[in-house]
Amino acid sequence: EDMVFGWRIAKEIGRLDIGQCVVVRRKTVLALEAIEGTDETILRGGQLGREKTVVVKVSKPGQDLRFDVPSVGVRTIETMVKAKSSLLVVEAGKTLLFDRQEMIRLADDKGIAIVSMEDKEDLQ
Repeated sequence: EDMVFGWRIAKEIGRLDIGQCVVVRRKTVLALEAIEGTDETILRGGQLGREKTVVVKVSKPGQDLRFDVPSVGVRTIETMVKAKSSLLVVEAGKTLLFDRQEMIRLADDKGIAIVSMEDKEDLQ
């Protein structure tokens, strides 16, 4: 439920050219990415949500993926651990995963799930 809710919000802030990341919990928006970047957004969302927050990172609609490609990696997971986040949702085929194997290993060790989704207009 939070996954789809967060996806819709992230796509909308992207459409408005604000940012690529949102942190939600229980269908409540806790933090939106702006100029401060993803890590600070995750930390702020964690402070407000306290635990089990959902982090969604997507591309902006119509974004030229040659520039400013959404990316996540080990540092993202380390930040999520500090924020006590439980789920990372990324956009399939449009997100760079840096140090993929190490990122997945760390997420597994810390109990953080990683899910990739495709952009579908009909998300229910």
